[in-house]
Amino acid sequence: MKSKRNVLVNRFVANDNMSSTNSEGELARARTRGLPMVILCLLALPSANRAQVPVYEVTPVESTIKFDVESSVPIKGTFEKWNASLKLSSTDVRSAVLDIEIQAESVDTGSGMKNNKLKSKDFFNVNDSPMITFKSTKVVQTGPNTFDLEGDFTIRGVTKAEKLTVTDNGKGTTSGSITGAMAFDRKDYGMNSNIPFIKIANRVEVNVSLKWKRVSGPPPVFQQ
Repeated sequence: MKSKRNVLVNRFVANDNMSSTNSEGELARARTRGLPMVILCLLALPSANRAQVPVYEVTPVESTIKFDVESSVPIKGTFEKWNASLKLSSTDVRSAVLDIEIQAESVDTGSGMKNNKLKSKDFFNVNDSPMITFKSTKVVQTGPNTFDLEGDFTIRGVTKAEKLTVTDNGKGTTSGSITGAMAFDRKDYGMNSNIPFIKIANRVEVNVSLKWKRVSGPPPVFQQ
């Protein structure tokens, strides 16, 4: 009789242990099943660093990129097709990077003859070098809302360091504009010719007016 009771007790203990093991296994599996959802939720949440970075958009429709060259006959023009971006890697305004890409063939001086000459191999050489670009590499604040943007300027496939001096109109707000100018020597980029019957100076001035809006993030922090 005692032997039978021992067998029954052992079976009860074994069943109880199995039930406990199964419960623990089911609980572990339930926890594991919940992990992917938790991970997805964490990934969907913006990081603190990302949320603290100002995000800007430049509106080409309300912006202009123009150039002016001193000459015996006025040569002024604008570029109709281009893109620009303004990106910051932190709230420090000096972390900004201005990137401009211009389609050289979109030059418009109001004169077909001048346009064609500027697009030729003597000047922009649009067939071989369709893009004119500027990408800032360093931002130096020179006043409460003025900056020197040092960067790489490329035209005709030649890249050199140039400086774009700008004013930020709209400090601390959600919209405004960047206006500025950059001057370069056209002969540094292989533009050595003149237009027939027109004497052209070597200095070329580029003027930008970029309308921007801050779409998210806090305003950048200025030094002054």
